[in-house]
Amino acid sequence: MSGRIVISGASGLIGTALRASLGSDGIPTTALVRRDPRAPDEVQWHPGRECLDPGVLEGASAVIALGGASVGRMPWTPQYRRELLGSRLRATTTLADALRELGEDAPFFVSASAVGYYGSAPGRVLDESSPAGDTFLARLCVRWEDAARRAGDDARVALLRTAPVIHRRGVLKPLIMLTRAGLAGPLGPGTQIWPWISLDDEVRAIRHVIDRSLSGPVNLAGPASATANDTGRALARAMRRPFWLPAPAWALRGALSRSAADSLLLADADVRPRALEDSGFGFTHTTVAEAIAAAV
Repeated sequence: MSGRIVISGASGLIGTALRASLGSDGIPTTALVRRDPRAPDEVQWHPGRECLDPGVLEGASAVIALGGASVGRMPWTPQYRRELLGSRLRATTTLADALRELGEDAPFFVSASAVGYYGSAPGRVLDESSPAGDTFLARLCVRWEDAARRAGDDARVALLRTAPVIHRRGVLKPLIMLTRAGLAGPLGPGTQIWPWISLDDEVRAIRHVIDRSLSGPVNLAGPASATANDTGRALARAMRRPFWLPAPAWALRGALSRSAADSLLLADADVRPRALEDSGFGFTHTTVAEAIAAAV
């Protein structure tokens, strides 16, 4: 990897870790920020309100679009569902439109998506060729990826279908609270497969996508399947707390909203990182228990 990297969503969990990784190897980055810039490597932008000057992206080796309103904020009211979608479409569309203006000189566009693209597909193994699902999050991801493709036929576009990140500030945050309180247990049936990835491998995978110029959808998910119970029990063991109290599906839907519960906690999606593995990527954390041990 050589040349400057432009990143939107650079202050989030993944963006912060990615900038640190790139910086440690001397790779310059430009962060797109909505506030007043505080450093020479920051550029203010207003996605959805103003076009982005294509000159900000010109000459970069890659543009990485991360971020959006947090899916972890509950409940998903109708208003918040609109914000989940709009925050992603505004930023991605603004970047894609600026890249399209650069034509054949456009940098490689690496745009976030999520494994929620596949919805719930019990009993099926899912790779990048699998169709989209029908949950709210699946429909959101389809529109999110369509926005990235606005960069045009001349642009190289990678779509990062990222799994929930195993980290204290990621998917583990609410689970740690329940586990610490002694309230951990099966969520719904508990046998549904939850895709996952460690933060370290997420960052390494994004850099691998750029280094190998992998275009199209790329699943950023760990190599070994894990059920919701596998994840919950591994966390309980790491924290030396019990795993015993079930939360039935109806209770989760009532507390979080049906769209959030069905998209996040009850979805069954055995997502495999086919494109990463076929291109020679090696995982640091190969099981969810290893990722949890490293995070906790």
